[in-house]
Amino acid sequence: MRQYLIDQLRPEEVERVRAELDRACEPAEVGGLYWLEVPEDLLGPEQFAHRECRPHCLAVEVGRDRVSFELLVRSRKKLRCACIAYATPQQRTFLLGFADRVLEAAGVKA
Repeated sequence: MRQYLIDQLRPEEVERVRAELDRACEPAEVGGLYWLEVPEDLLGPEQFAHRECRPHCLAVEVGRDRVSFELLVRSRKKLRCACIAYATPQQRTFLLGFADRVLEAAGVKA
């Protein structure tokens, strides 16, 4: 899995990251997992055409001492579809910008 991983976080940093994700993302049914919706104008052609598969999201997972931002764009409605793909350069830029904002808001310096 391709992902942007921030590890070796202190417990208080993890809690602040979790609080930021609670505000900015939709929590998944699985604890520690969040969904970041990809804006419609950033969807690839196949994702845009697959309205029945929307919303398309990126997963963010918070662990004991880490947070990972996955680079796989998923459908929230289907497990397998041609529209599920690794992030385009524009989607990757969106995700990395989001990660930077979350970490900054949470006061994570390293």
